[in-house]
Amino acid sequence: MNLYDDDLTQFAEHGAALLPAPDREDRVEHDGALIWYASFGSGPPVILLHGGLGHSGNWGYQVPALVAAGHRVVTIDSRGHGRSTRDDRPYSYELMASDVVAVMDHLSLDKAAFVGWSDGACVALVLASKAPARVAGVFFFACNMDPGGTMQIEPSPLLDRCFSRHRKDYAMLSATPADFDQFVSAVGLMMRTQPNYTKEDLGAIEVPVTVALGEHDEFIKREHANYLADAIPGAALIILPGVSHFAPLQRPDEFNATVLAFIAKVSISVRTDDQ
Repeated sequence: MNLYDDDLTQFAEHGAALLPAPDREDRVEHDGALIWYASFGSGPPVILLHGGLGHSGNWGYQVPALVAAGHRVVTIDSRGHGRSTRDDRPYSYELMASDVVAVMDHLSLDKAAFVGWSDGACVALVLASKAPARVAGVFFFACNMDPGGTMQIEPSPLLDRCFSRHRKDYAMLSATPADFDQFVSAVGLMMRTQPNYTKEDLGAIEVPVTVALGEHDEFIKREHANYLADAIPGAALIILPGVSHFAPLQRPDEFNATVLAFIAKVSISVRTDDQ
């Protein structure tokens, strides 16, 4: 591929690469919402959880690589994001983690490896904490697990491009296309106040975790990534050079190679459990 989109110009204009045609696509009714998912390929399952304000289409460069490596890939639009709906309750990572379990149950997936990006990483790690038997491992990219892990946001053209793309995609995909500003406000409240895991909470996580962060992340403190890797038993830390919070879009080949190396280790447990 050798795509480089470091300033997100291509993403702003065109979005990520289009997802391939799914083998299965549906919505699962769960706890006041309809949760959209799509499934691609076959093999040990990998679930991709996108970032806040985004949707599953942002994984357009990752799905084909994982399918080609012999995995069944499931993408899920988080509650209120993309093609998924929501009710009037405030957003929470715990509620979105329960939505993921509902999709897994619907697909008869007892266990899967997870790749989470930003808010999706929080959802994956919350799920690992609450239901470790369902999680083979978590690739935790670019997020915090307590409010102290974030930096003051500095406006930039790159962030403007990303936000513009999110607005366009929301208008195209959402069941409430005119409500983007309210959506941003509600998700923003969750981001500012959740999650709030203590060091003891992190120390109780039992699944394999890799904490990854872009060298130039705009939102997450490097020392917070170090702290997470130290606090979670056995966790590894990877700093991805030359990229920021948007590494899956900026340099997909390099991001995918790191993800595939992690998945190759943890998916062994999934194959063993399924035999």
